[in-house]
Amino acid sequence: MEKLDWKNLPFGYIKTDFNIRCLYKDGKWGKPEVSSSEYIDIHIAATALHYGQEAFEGLKAYMGKDGRIRVFRWEENAKRMISSANGVKMAPVPVELFREAMLKVIELNKKFVPPYGSGATLYIRPLLYGSGAEVGVNPAKEYTFLMFVTPVGPYFKGGIKPVNMLICRDFDRAAPLGTGTFKVGGNYAASLRAIISAREGGYANIIFLDAREKKYIDECGPANFFAIKDNTYITPKSESILNSITNMSLIQIAESLGMKTERRQVPVEELSSFAEAGACGTAAVISPIAKIFDPSNNKVYEYCKDGEPGKESMKLYNKLVAIQCGDEEDSFGWVTIVD
Repeated sequence: MEKLDWKNLPFGYIKTDFNIRCLYKDGKWGKPEVSSSEYIDIHIAATALHYGQEAFEGLKAYMGKDGRIRVFRWEENAKRMISSANGVKMAPVPVELFREAMLKVIELNKKFVPPYGSGATLYIRPLLYGSGAEVGVNPAKEYTFLMFVTPVGPYFKGGIKPVNMLICRDFDRAAPLGTGTFKVGGNYAASLRAIISAREGGYANIIFLDAREKKYIDECGPANFFAIKDNTYITPKSESILNSITNMSLIQIAESLGMKTERRQVPVEELSSFAEAGACGTAAVISPIAKIFDPSNNKVYEYCKDGEPGKESMKLYNKLVAIQCGDEEDSFGWVTIVD
């Protein structure tokens, strides 16, 4: 293994030694198998390639200062993958199979778990796709589940930096009653035009509005939106956004810190009343928002005017990260120690 510079890892893919694979065939899941290959053989008529039968997850393993490896809320990822599989008519991966694959892939790649204090983590990527051949528009009869890992650096190098975002009215990520609530690749492909356009304009990411009326906040690119005002943590309720496990956790932490919480429709006009705003997800945990620009009326909503993240956002961030790394007691029962 080439010696890794743990403190300067990118948030990207680095080859590790092994991954886990499992095949669903003849109506049942087989035994998980270990592979050292980074590649997969796939039928030219696989439904994943033609009809988008695919779902994935993302979670992390953390090295604690006690030398033990912790995984954060993996059961929620397993349950969400089952929901996504059902959403696009795939064979769901049983929770116990998900757990077995996760523990095995961490064990086999233990040397790639970044050390405590480096700011880096081991990113775990479960993937499920239709590997059976179909030419007509039908669900496959065969599915492949695999799980690989890669060490990743912190999303923000040199500390958390507030970012600027752009409100999008020209593109939709997902429609109500569509696949927006599932973690399937098609939702991310549908977001790329808007995200690339925003980045070319100098913005970190896009804020999608509801597809039906263009009145309410939906998602921040690939992450959930949240805002804070009057000691209240507010996040959108929508038929077309992914239920973020990070967001779910932040809601519980906010309540434990004495904050009120609201999951409801968030009108665009309400942006002017927020003290803090941000995006949340597995990759960055929290991305504080400095400014939001609405091109429809040239209005700018400003937060973090001093260039620093909001105090309440950082309080939530620090509490969550401390639990994930084992620096603080896990009173919620979220962490699984695997080593």
